Amino acid sequence: MSVAHEHGFGPYTVYDLDALPDEGKGYELADGWLIPLSPGARHDMAADILRDRLREAARAAGAKVHIQGPMDISTPAGVRKPDVAVMDRAAARAAHEANVRTFYGRDVLLVVEVVSRRSGSERVDRVDKLDDYAAAGIPQYWIIDLEPHPQIALHGLENGAYGRPEKFQAGELLRIDSPFPFALDPAELLDPDNAW
Repeated sequence: MSVAHEHGFGPYTVYDLDALPDEGKGYELADGWLIPLSPGARHDMAADILRDRLREAARAAGAKVHIQGPMDISTPAGVRKPDVAVMDRAAARAAHEANVRTFYGRDVLLVVEVVSRRSGSERVDRVDKLDDYAAAGIPQYWIIDLEPHPQIALHGLENGAYGRPEKFQAGELLRIDSPFPFALDPAELLDPDNAW
């Protein structure tokens, strides 16, 4: 089905995004345009493993967070759908009780995008979302690239923008203390033994 045929030729609104049929394909809304997401099996496995690892670490630390992905997050450009997000638990509870579908960027502590190489979303993940997530005030933005070997670029928010990223290759240990203590070797993201 063609999005343009069903919903005109844009610009689109969050109401158009909500009206899309659930065909197993996700979309983001940016600057009035619907952007299709293009995950694959490796992408999904890496996101699932990371979500599980983050949840384990958050539980162990007693962190009051909610970890989900994908989830809709409001940004100045529209609605983004990161592969993994960590947000304040009280804010998540309030949003769920109010039955809102889009979370505010100010309540999000960490977002993660797993890059789908050679897809239309690769440039968006690497360029556009740096501005969008920074403008939303999200303290950390991780970009995971699985090719040729897993690596994570950790972008931290400083003075309203993301500075130069810290990069972690397979075989190196990424360590953070905020929003809770967490450590991960990027190689673990493609190890099927870690998926359950």
